[in-house]
Amino acid sequence: MSDIIFLPTDLANRRTEFLEAARKGQARLRDKDGTSLVMLPESRLRLLETLSKWWEAYMKLERLLRRKDLPKAGELGELAWLRTFDRDDLTEFLGELNDALVAASADEDTAILDECVAAWRNTARQLEDPLRRSVLLGEHRPGDYAEVSEPDEQG
Repeated sequence: MSDIIFLPTDLANRRTEFLEAARKGQARLRDKDGTSLVMLPESRLRLLETLSKWWEAYMKLERLLRRKDLPKAGELGELAWLRTFDRDDLTEFLGELNDALVAASADEDTAILDECVAAWRNTARQLEDPLRRSVLLGEHRPGDYAEVSEPDEQG
């Protein structure tokens, strides 16, 4: 944060300097009652909100997985879409989420976090269907497959 603290009168007299500081995420304004306010780009605020939301979700899931039993949908809250996964999958998700959060924080970009969550949500949707679940998680024996040859080219 900047050491410069603007006053309400500066919004009229030094507005260009204040806005420039805000673009850099360092515009501090001391209100008449002593309240300190900060102005920053909206994209930075969205980044901080998203990271905060997912770090909170990460810590909640980590706490739930310390218990012996699997968390129920009600306990998962907004993460209830994870209910289709077993403990090993939830632990793997937690690890990938941690990696994505660290990378997103370092990059100051949530793209990798968004991709991680989207991929796991898509997998969860696929596992909700009993047929797809059996195909994805069922036992596969070599005899279940047959070799095929290249199709003949017919001109």
